[in-house]
Amino acid sequence: MTREELIQKWLDHSLNSEEQKAFEQLEDYKDLMQLNNALHSFKSPEFSVGKNYKALQPNLKKKTTQTWYKPLLKVAAILAICFSVYYYTTTLDSSFNTEIASQTTIDLPDTSEVILNANSNLVFNENHWNDKREVKLDGEAFFKVAKGKKFDVITDNGVVSVLGTQFNVKQRDGYFEVICYEGLVGVKTKDNYTELRPGNGIKIIDGKLFAKEKESTAQPAWLRSESNFTNTPLKHVIKELENYYNIKVVIDKADANRLYTGSFSHKNLDLALQSVTIPLNLSYSKSGTSIVLKRE
Repeated sequence: MTREELIQKWLDHSLNSEEQKAFEQLEDYKDLMQLNNALHSFKSPEFSVGKNYKALQPNLKKKTTQTWYKPLLKVAAILAICFSVYYYTTTLDSSFNTEIASQTTIDLPDTSEVILNANSNLVFNENHWNDKREVKLDGEAFFKVAKGKKFDVITDNGVVSVLGTQFNVKQRDGYFEVICYEGLVGVKTKDNYTELRPGNGIKIIDGKLFAKEKESTAQPAWLRSESNFTNTPLKHVIKELENYYNIKVVIDKADANRLYTGSFSHKNLDLALQSVTIPLNLSYSKSGTSIVLKRE
């Protein structure tokens, strides 16, 4: 692999172990590393990496007997690479993921706090935060937003916008729910715009808007290791069970769209299964990490 190919893969963060070793053997490896480290605290002017590299590329490949300018070309090439490093590192997003039955707390650059629920993903760009307070969410999270510019939570089902407040957003396959706990929350979906005040919420399941009962608690139930449901199709309740327990739930001869109202604990699988199956006159059986639900 050529030197240029190694450097390009290094910039793309795609070197494998063998390529990494070859990259470290480059003559100017130490220079690249020093300049890379220095660039983390360097604010560059507007610079087109592609345009400048394209202009330099013919000179880098041209063979000539004149050698006096070769050191200058080397410096120019290193500077182009370092500007590329700076561009890549300042445009990279920060991404946080949680596994089954896990949670994590994320501190955003403006002291806002996000508690990310199980099996969820949150993405934001720290370097652009002062210009745009924006996060992308897939899953569920509870937000405590510091006052300041508009704060947007972008999901596949809609955008939640606030200035400073506490709210919960849940966006999973076919399920979208927002509950305001403090302040004022604006929710924009494909079909409408809704403003929520403390205790109010909006719930869209499989594309249908459902009435949401007024919330009487100060925080979502999942922060207390419990999941609550009101008139929710069984298939979505099961998805939540799978998010808190390392299991696969199969519905056998039962209506997956049957509505369920109730709650289950995140700390005891049998108790959780009983909380879901008994009110619906279902039974369950275990086979390894699989649970089969059946009609009585």
